[in-house]
Amino acid sequence: MADTIERIEGTENEYISRREFIQKSAVITGGLAATALADSANPSRSYSAQVDPNDPGLSSTEIKFPSTDGTPIGGYLTRPKKDGSLPAVVVIHENRGLNDHIRDVARRLAKAGYVALAPDLLTRQGGTASFATPDDAIAAIRKVDEDTITKDLTGAINYLKGQNFVRSNKIGVVGFCWGGGNSLLIATRNRDLAAAVVYYGRSPKNLDDVQNISGAVLGHYGEKDQPITSAVPKLEAAMKKHGKSFEYKVYPGAPHAFNNDTNPQRYNASAAKEAWDRTLEFFKKHLQS
Repeated sequence: MADTIERIEGTENEYISRREFIQKSAVITGGLAATALADSANPSRSYSAQVDPNDPGLSSTEIKFPSTDGTPIGGYLTRPKKDGSLPAVVVIHENRGLNDHIRDVARRLAKAGYVALAPDLLTRQGGTASFATPDDAIAAIRKVDEDTITKDLTGAINYLKGQNFVRSNKIGVVGFCWGGGNSLLIATRNRDLAAAVVYYGRSPKNLDDVQNISGAVLGHYGEKDQPITSAVPKLEAAMKKHGKSFEYKVYPGAPHAFNNDTNPQRYNASAAKEAWDRTLEFFKKHLQS
């Protein structure tokens, strides 16, 4: 059973920019202190990965793979250094693009025994690294349409299917925020996926599209994230209507982006740990059997 959803009024679900943070903090603390506060919340300066990028047990590298229209798409591929083929997971980033946090999430999956590919879905706009600020990346990602996302994610799945170290019939997807919605999107458009995990992502515009899902779906939602979470009961009803496997949990007191440990304003350690444990159990059930 899914947890009961209660509406919480006045919840804010948008990040403020670093510049806005500095300006607002300067009023209270003074310019120098405000800059220090903002820098401490800036992932590029303060983030410490859970899995070392140079972990000796992993093979991790930046790659290019072809989208279905032939466009080379950038990505980050990480996997255990071991013989044989393994299940694989496509990791879809938030609306800020492919950053060190998402690379770290991919390595966490690799440490759990998966081949993980995190595509840069801003490649066609010059790549995530080409943007000076996260706000610039957000503005660019708003221009990426669903058909392009579908082509590029399908390219990622096809790339994994073609690798001799991947079990081609055991591929899943996980996405966060913007990527969570697109995790569900690609699940409705690609029948090669055996499992999909959605972290606080929006439901499909047409809920009847879920009839095209071939794998099981797991959702993680924050109680305080009402713009997203309030729509989940309708998604659940559509899944039931079309006989699809869907389980989810609403985490009490958790906001949007509660898994992102680079954002102290949103990160909820207990919810993130439970959701990650549930994610690993879900993938173990549907991808390792």
